[in-house]
Amino acid sequence: MKKYILSLFIVGFLTTTVYAQIPSPDEFLGYSLGSKFTPHYKVVEYFKKVTANAKNIQLQTYGKTYEGRELLLAVISDEANMNKLEQIRNSNLALAKADKSAPKMANQPAILWLSYNVHGNEANSTETSMKVLYTLAKADDSNTKAWLKNTIVIIDPCLNPDGRDRYVVNYNQVSGKVPNPDPSAREHTEPWPSGRPNHYYYDLNRDWAWQTQVETQQRIIAYHKWMPQVHVDFHEQSYNEPYYFAPAAEPVHQDITAWQREFQVTVGKNNAKYFDQNGWQYFTKERFDLLYPSYGDTYPLYNGAIGMTYEQGGIRAGLAVVTNDGDTLTLKDRIDHHFTTSMATIETVATHADKLVVEFKKYFEQSVSNPPGNYKTYVVKAQNISRLRKLEELLKKNNIAFSFGADKTVSGYNFETQKTESFKIERNDLVLNLQQPKAVLASVLFEPQTVVTDSNTYDITAWALPYAYGLNAYAVKETINGSFNALEEKKEAVPVIDKPYAWVLPWNAVADAKTLVALQNQKVKVRIAEEGFTIGAKAFPAGSLLVYRAENERLVKDFNQLLISIAKDYNTTFYPVASGFVDKGKDFGSSVYTILSTPKIGLVTGQETSSQSVGEIWHFFEQELNYPVNMLTTQNLAYLDINKVNTLILPDGSYNDKVAEQLVSWINLGGKLILIEDAIGAMIGKKPFEIKKKIYPKGEDKETEERKYSEKDKDDLQNSIPGAIYKVSLDQTHPLVAGLGKFYYTLKTDDKIYEPLENGYNVGTLKADSYVAGVAGTKVKKKLSTGLLFGVQQSGRGTIIYLGTDVLFRSFWENGKQMFANALFLVR
Repeated sequence: MKKYILSLFIVGFLTTTVYAQIPSPDEFLGYSLGSKFTPHYKVVEYFKKVTANAKNIQLQTYGKTYEGRELLLAVISDEANMNKLEQIRNSNLALAKADKSAPKMANQPAILWLSYNVHGNEANSTETSMKVLYTLAKADDSNTKAWLKNTIVIIDPCLNPDGRDRYVVNYNQVSGKVPNPDPSAREHTEPWPSGRPNHYYYDLNRDWAWQTQVETQQRIIAYHKWMPQVHVDFHEQSYNEPYYFAPAAEPVHQDITAWQREFQVTVGKNNAKYFDQNGWQYFTKERFDLLYPSYGDTYPLYNGAIGMTYEQGGIRAGLAVVTNDGDTLTLKDRIDHHFTTSMATIETVATHADKLVVEFKKYFEQSVSNPPGNYKTYVVKAQNISRLRKLEELLKKNNIAFSFGADKTVSGYNFETQKTESFKIERNDLVLNLQQPKAVLASVLFEPQTVVTDSNTYDITAWALPYAYGLNAYAVKETINGSFNALEEKKEAVPVIDKPYAWVLPWNAVADAKTLVALQNQKVKVRIAEEGFTIGAKAFPAGSLLVYRAENERLVKDFNQLLISIAKDYNTTFYPVASGFVDKGKDFGSSVYTILSTPKIGLVTGQETSSQSVGEIWHFFEQELNYPVNMLTTQNLAYLDINKVNTLILPDGSYNDKVAEQLVSWINLGGKLILIEDAIGAMIGKKPFEIKKKIYPKGEDKETEERKYSEKDKDDLQNSIPGAIYKVSLDQTHPLVAGLGKFYYTLKTDDKIYEPLENGYNVGTLKADSYVAGVAGTKVKKKLSTGLLFGVQQSGRGTIIYLGTDVLFRSFWENGKQMFANALFLVR
């Protein structure tokens, strides 16, 4: 008996000693949690310290940000589960793959993933993550111990460390010794570009499916290794708002299951129980919908999980702020609220772990046996291999299975004509059979027209990948399996010519722009064919590039070897021609073959610009083109040197009246100005800009919509366009649209459209039947029935390019990258 008591004493002593070695956030940081903002490096240090002293935590570094900050996952459960963690993970993955041959694990725990601080200036949730970590590491109460027996908890303390540190550093620099709760105090105002986005000013909460940013790319790899049953994304909204948690608002996508909806209610009720006890205000079923597939709640939902967003009031609230109600909201309050929902969600998941695992298994088995929707197969035509490869990369990142080719003729819905037609599946056509575990995600990404039950959406309502990638596709109601696992590599047979007169280079993808850049970097003169031509049986379209041997051999050392090297490095074909005499078209001595100048590019940034637009362009130059860009402000525009900047980009923004007059002389000297979205509006009515906004005819808008007072917070349906796809008719002869074909599919997020240019080139216009998909109100559809979206105007020796939509939208609108590259390199 004495030995038994002694053993209990020793176990208790050792347990107490281990727990004593786990410091609380207050003890480790040296200040009370919530009294200061914690920089990211200290958060990382705390997670490592706790992990080193706890037996029930495994810490994983899953990557780094663009600025080199660590991205972490803490995996937490009870010791018994931690000892068989890999077995649990692999067993769970077998469920997500609908692998019936995999051995079944008894008492499979549910996996809950908690994601904190995807938006940098929603800074409380990273602080909260430390408190949750400490509570789970100690597990010193019976409830927490019981929950961890049934649950694997994964904590990502900060999805966006670069943005969060931008916010924290600025706040610490401008705040005083004592927090100033006055909302007008400077500590509650952020400088451009704010802490919300990442290094390249991207909203990481809209990047889950597209994975354009390095943080997302690395996180999704980790996500697919775990495939949780529940995922919670912690946010903050205006500090004048109460707390929001699930269930979500309409529209809810039709492929979200009844169980996924039901469990959101279950979680919400448990959260509400604790908020009710404390008298804290909250709301559900409003504002935050479940439609757009690239959120931190919808992406998990389309991957079989229960995805949810939690929103605490607090953006830019600092350490304390007075709300409209006259209350003072502190950082400690905000931490308490997020901590409460974190723990309440762990409790709910643990209580329903068995059911969560059963429904998770059923979700993927259903996906394989009976995929959602009317269509069972999507076939993407191989009309542009480069863009098809980019689509292939995206599908692989999302673990979506596909194949190529099938020797058969079938009938399907044509994305371009929007009619059901017969077509032949050819060798390199991509075949996406929806009978697979990722059926729901694949269906959502490809569906031609998303069903929207409520237009009061939080984001875009159309994103079908064939339109985004500029590839025609067919939606087929029968199940089709492709015959091949990979694209067939087709190397074009080219004639062997000892001394070619010239080489012709293709131009139909962003990859071709990289080839052009490589040539120009080596001082090679490259020409553009402004008209198409034919040599022998081979036709070359307008926009093709040419390199003349004689004019380059004199200037470039080892010229022939250089061409061979560049063609190999960029996996492209330089087609040799023996003579400058062509069979159709104009001979190579014609003025239609002009030398392309090398662009020296400036990008306007700063307070007057949209940080999102700047970020998309900056990211495109650095991460895709690897091309230098000079980041300027509007203060630099009066001193532009045409020898240092010959191409200037004004991104979407709100510019002062002086900008137009500051650019006149620079344009007349030969500058090329690219105006994007609202940058166009800043130039209307000013010389030398001929662009005019199309005016909606008076009397056309007399139609009114009866609205009730109870619907005052909903969108005005007639004037709403939360992201819809339109088909733009193109002037195929103009270099701005080289390689794009007859049509360009654009995502319109506003109703702005312009009158045709009287003395310019109307390159991209909307016709009466241009609407394709997504929500667009009746008045918006009338406004967008005809008009100009893309145009080019000459002024003096210079050029003005009007891009009326965001052609680089969130970096997943691949088709637009071609047009942007054309504007940079081909348009004179």
